[in-house]
Amino acid sequence: MTIPGIPPMLGIIGGSGVYDIDGLIRKQWRAVASPFGTPSDEVLTGELDGQPLAFLPRHGRGHRVPPSEINYRANIDVLKRVGVTEVLSLSAVGSLKEHLPPGTFVIADQFIDRTFARTKSFFTTGMVAHVGFGHPVCGRLGDAVEFALKELDIKHQRGGTYLVMEGPQFSTKAESRLYQSWGCDVIGMTNMPEAKLAREAELCYATVAMVTDYDCWHEDHDHVTVEAIIKVLLDNADRARSLVKRTAPLLRSRDQSCRCGCQTALDNALITAPEKRDPAVLAQLDAVAGRVLKRHENGLSQG
Repeated sequence: MTIPGIPPMLGIIGGSGVYDIDGLIRKQWRAVASPFGTPSDEVLTGELDGQPLAFLPRHGRGHRVPPSEINYRANIDVLKRVGVTEVLSLSAVGSLKEHLPPGTFVIADQFIDRTFARTKSFFTTGMVAHVGFGHPVCGRLGDAVEFALKELDIKHQRGGTYLVMEGPQFSTKAESRLYQSWGCDVIGMTNMPEAKLAREAELCYATVAMVTDYDCWHEDHDHVTVEAIIKVLLDNADRARSLVKRTAPLLRSRDQSCRCGCQTALDNALITAPEKRDPAVLAQLDAVAGRVLKRHENGLSQG
């Protein structure tokens, strides 16, 4: 919950080059411990035009960690611990639609989760919770991103379904065509369970899926060179830095909780009876769910 008078803190999860932004001051790489294990990297904190920022390279600096081995729980947990209130996720994707060519940014608003080898919740035996996820991204944060993309004249689409596959291999052509038949717009490997965990941690979350190429359904896919894809990646990184720089100041005015309810997602989510809750599990959840756990404790002590 944002404290009145204190600006929200924007957290960026993305490629290693995104944090190299002109004007970012008070930069400091911080090693932040998490009870959920080792995050992808240290967290870079700083300030841009009066807006506190935190950056976390999703794959670590130098792209060391593959999608299936990212510790998504630790990544979200450490961002919450440094004070992040909103998360902007930047990820490279393949396009499943002809009208979304390389270089297009998609502000995804739905996901289909096809991953199977990842831990997807902070909550476990000893403390069970179920959060709503029908609307998996923050519309208010999406509004700010859309406004910034329009100002920057970056080709984009507001809304779209992001199919998250396990990887690290890419799709077969049959799979790619199946996902098209489901109405998916883009395909990538990283936004799940990231978005689910952000909701459990009561963080506003929006994703910008940056198209690098067409997925293998496209007849020209096999003719795309590595050099061409790298060029798009670099161009997308440049535009992503501009997007972060323009979006950050748009968040300074908010001094209350998010109107979308992201920051109260756990209000009615805790299921386990208080006397059955595992103290060790509760200790792990001090950052993620501390707000509601303290409220429950206070309610019990007053009762």
